[in-house]
Amino acid sequence: MKRFLTCGAASLALLLGVAFAQDSAKQDIKDAGHETKQAAKDTGHATKKTAKKAGHQVKKGTHKAAHKVEEKTQ
Repeated sequence: MKRFLTCGAASLALLLGVAFAQDSAKQDIKDAGHETKQAAKDTGHATKKTAKKAGHQVKKGTHKAAHKVEEKTQ
């Protein structure tokens, strides 16, 4: 009987351990998904900011070049 209780207790502990391990793994996957989503958002915002800045620099350079060409022609 003592052996049965010991074996039963060990089995119960193993089952509970596996159940908690599965919950932990599931939460880890969810956390990884949330972190990936946030990283994608941050990348998108950085890309938008860089594109705007590059666009402004191109516009500024174009106007500067046009002004220089106009000066040379006169």
